[in-house]
Amino acid sequence: MAKDPEITELPGQVWGLAAADPGGPIYLTSYAGRSPSTRTLYTTVLTAVDVTGARLWQRSFAGHPFPPRVGADGIVWVTHHDGASAPVFTVTGVGADGSVRHAVTLKQDPGEHLGAVVRMPDGFCVLWLPTAPRRRPPHGSTARLARHSDTGSTLWSTSLPLQAVSYPGVVEAGPATGWHVRPKKAWTPSTLQVDHRQPLLVAGDRILAGISDGGSGIGMCTFLDTASGHIISTTDPGPYHHKAIVGPGSFLVGAQGYGAFSSTLYERDGQATQTWPSHGQMVIDQQGTIRDPESENILPSRSRFRILQPDGSMCDGPRLNGYYTSYPALDADGTTMFWRDGTLLAIDAGFDQHELFRADDDRTVMSRTLLLHDATIALALDNELLLFRDTGMAPLATGPWPCADGNIHGNPVVPIA
Repeated sequence: MAKDPEITELPGQVWGLAAADPGGPIYLTSYAGRSPSTRTLYTTVLTAVDVTGARLWQRSFAGHPFPPRVGADGIVWVTHHDGASAPVFTVTGVGADGSVRHAVTLKQDPGEHLGAVVRMPDGFCVLWLPTAPRRRPPHGSTARLARHSDTGSTLWSTSLPLQAVSYPGVVEAGPATGWHVRPKKAWTPSTLQVDHRQPLLVAGDRILAGISDGGSGIGMCTFLDTASGHIISTTDPGPYHHKAIVGPGSFLVGAQGYGAFSSTLYERDGQATQTWPSHGQMVIDQQGTIRDPESENILPSRSRFRILQPDGSMCDGPRLNGYYTSYPALDADGTTMFWRDGTLLAIDAGFDQHELFRADDDRTVMSRTLLLHDATIALALDNELLLFRDTGMAPLATGPWPCADGNIHGNPVVPIA
């Protein structure tokens, strides 16, 4: 068992967690406070903490928090806006000493709101929405994906229509159906949102972008060429959830809800090549092995820790209690570690489960899990950063997800080799 964690309190609920490298600093974006005031909800606080848990500095920015993105040069990028009714969005790069190194105003169309952004080697990739989340978009408008340069200019821009969606698990009943339940006919989304989980991933020469109907969560994933923005393919509508980078040009896309519970592998031509009847927070090591702590929407829990085999079969690991799970980290020995049901768990390559720490803690708002130097595990619960020492873990694995840059840097980009 690990010792009690060292705790650093943040101003408000944590929205994102990243680090410059396994030796820190650790960067967290959070709300500005605990009360649900307009100032609190629309102010981002960027906090830098060293690996001892000491707070180094804080900076505040206008706008709802986005996850921090750390570039290969160690600069952490924060997304914010000017607070106007038609906001202008900026990404600001902050150095390890807390000083602002760069500020880039991104070229946007009138009325657009930024939905998701990642740092590219030569700029930014941005998923734009035609209006603010939970607002009805103008008739005929679409989301779009754009590549921006380091000066904010647009390198390419591609429309991502979501004009009609349907899914067999979505049903309706009313006078038109004689009050009989039947699959809902295709409908036009009244609002648009970026996917709640991993809406924007870059895997070498391919990009995955996910947008969905704000009311139902039914949406589509689009695969695009990184250099040109050309659309390679688009999935059928579905309740898409967790996603992962498998390697250059390939992705895992999970679906959950409305009867769906699956993970599908898509290759660089945008075509599905394998599907497994399992879904959760997927991790992929350097050999391409897919590990999957499930979170099925059924109580009592039927979820397990599983390995997804190339032929579509699965190896069953230990049963998992609870539901809410921090996105795992993976060490070089093949041990997966995550927080679930008030417990810091480690499941090794032989499927042996180890409880590293247990607490009477039912908080369900949590960050990703980071594995840092000297076997230190970091994660945030609500407004607290927890640092667990002497856990016995090996160094972070070098696989594509969520290790390498996707874990430490919090920036889901695998560059072209």
